[in-house]
Amino acid sequence: MALTPVVLALSASGEPVAHRIAAAFGYAVHGREGRVERADAYFGNALDHARDLFAAGVPVIGVCASGILIRGVAPMLSDKTAEPPVVSVSDDGSVVVPLLGGHRGANRLAREIAQVLEAQAAVTTAGDVALGVSLDEPPAGWRMGDGNAKAVMAGLLAGQAFRLSGAPDWLSPLEEVETITVEPAAAVRGMGLPPARLVAEDNPGLGLTWHPQRFVLGLGCARGADPADMWALVTETLDTYGIASEAIAAVASIDLKGDEPAMIETAARLGVPLRLFTAEELEAETPRLANPSDVVFAEVGCHGVSEGAALACAGPEASLVVEKEKTATCTVALTRAPGVIISLPGRSRGRLSIVGIGPGQATWRTPEVSQLVAEAEELVGYGLYIDLLGPLAAGKERSDFPLGGEEDRCRYALEQAGKGKNVALVCSGDAGIYAMGALVFELMDRGPDEMGVTDAARRVDVVCSPGVSALQGAAARAGAPLGHDFCAISLSDLLTPREDIVKRLHAAAEGDFVIAFYNPVSMRRRTLLAEARDILLKHRPADTPVMLASSLGRPEEHVRYRRLDALEVDEVDMLTVVLVGSSHSRLAQLGEGPRMYTPRGYARKIDGDLSQKEGAA
Repeated sequence: MALTPVVLALSASGEPVAHRIAAAFGYAVHGREGRVERADAYFGNALDHARDLFAAGVPVIGVCASGILIRGVAPMLSDKTAEPPVVSVSDDGSVVVPLLGGHRGANRLAREIAQVLEAQAAVTTAGDVALGVSLDEPPAGWRMGDGNAKAVMAGLLAGQAFRLSGAPDWLSPLEEVETITVEPAAAVRGMGLPPARLVAEDNPGLGLTWHPQRFVLGLGCARGADPADMWALVTETLDTYGIASEAIAAVASIDLKGDEPAMIETAARLGVPLRLFTAEELEAETPRLANPSDVVFAEVGCHGVSEGAALACAGPEASLVVEKEKTATCTVALTRAPGVIISLPGRSRGRLSIVGIGPGQATWRTPEVSQLVAEAEELVGYGLYIDLLGPLAAGKERSDFPLGGEEDRCRYALEQAGKGKNVALVCSGDAGIYAMGALVFELMDRGPDEMGVTDAARRVDVVCSPGVSALQGAAARAGAPLGHDFCAISLSDLLTPREDIVKRLHAAAEGDFVIAFYNPVSMRRRTLLAEARDILLKHRPADTPVMLASSLGRPEEHVRYRRLDALEVDEVDMLTVVLVGSSHSRLAQLGEGPRMYTPRGYARKIDGDLSQKEGAA
């Protein structure tokens, strides 16, 4: 999924240029706090913000010195085939420099910005400079087939002779290269469309092929159809009619089949979107169907799924070129549009990303979570947690829910995803630890008579991404209190009977676990933490170290240590994690302050080894 670039304005001198770029392309402007007057979102540290956007996969256009962006993203550089474009623009708008991702859109982006600003695009990629086009970055509606773009470009730059056939307008710069001979499009077998080909004259194995994406694959299947059977039918159909898989623009079906593995895996193997349509939308295609079926209508409410979906997705000018073909469980049909397919009607399957943003600071948020948030159309969650995302949440639709509205929050997120939207359910810490993850799956697992969710919501793609949990954050601040066996216990009795909590407290105390207490107190619930302290004092020393960590990772972070017998309820609130050591935990007084740790028994092992050696001696 291509994300929309963000324009960074770091100074008042560059602010006008940033807004010119943003206005021309519909991008958002993120401005430096205290230095930029007008922006869609503000950030404090330029290096951190550039790094955060880059980690999320967001293309960055910085109106600033190139070095600032380079220093910001340098720690994240690892795979040039997956990294987003980074472009720098001088404050006066005279120079545009693609710094990273030249063949992933940066060169194109730089040229487009330069045209708007009437500036110079400082493109340095050898192939782009010499050939005037990026061979491995075809425009929308075209897809590169097998081939080694790097080897082809190296051959062209070395003066090797090539033949170009069927060149579309976007490859026209190649026609001016002296070592390239231009020929008509080569014929293709069956009803496939002529691709553009560039082949070395002395080495037919060295070349590139670009396919126009003008076909849509319509699919239907029985519930639970084997993905292998569907794939076999699809590949056999494409091969029979001489259609390259790269020429397929999308896979389409009825929304009732949005969660079918056969549909999902076929789209994934082809590397194309899965587009879904309602029965009503497919029924509107009935006059164009070659094989309308009353049986299908009785089952799903339309007279044809595979043919209807292919026609609906390819558009009103498309034609049905392969009528419905079927096996016992699967059907397939193909439509061809008059031109390359750029935009796709219908909707996606819908995705709900359950993300844990950690305690709050951006540096403790995983790149995967940042990317899922950046890709989301709508953010759902407790308002404070969404606010902690800072500029990453700017410009996105958001739905804030209060504390206590957890089930409403999860239900709403699922139903929005059920409409085909990409939704992120934002949680603090890790979403699977005392957060919304379990409730999402519980709602999906409930039956219709158990206040579950709609069938559409149950068909969405649910993605769970880990985050830094409160207990991990607290432990890291303390030192290593979780160095041996530990457990976590929530002291909230809103959903868990009080007697169950007490039972777990006794078990954890007798087992001598290090314990992380979540939800230790609330305005009305003040006694369970004191009761937990008293239970633990029966099984471990009075001087057992206790860590109290509040607002971890935020400016107001507050960490302090107490003895177990001195733990007071009044200095704990809902934003505090309470870590109680085991009988072996220690509070070491070191130069930088106290550090809490729980040994794993290494010292005893070393003492035992030494004793054995002394005995042997």
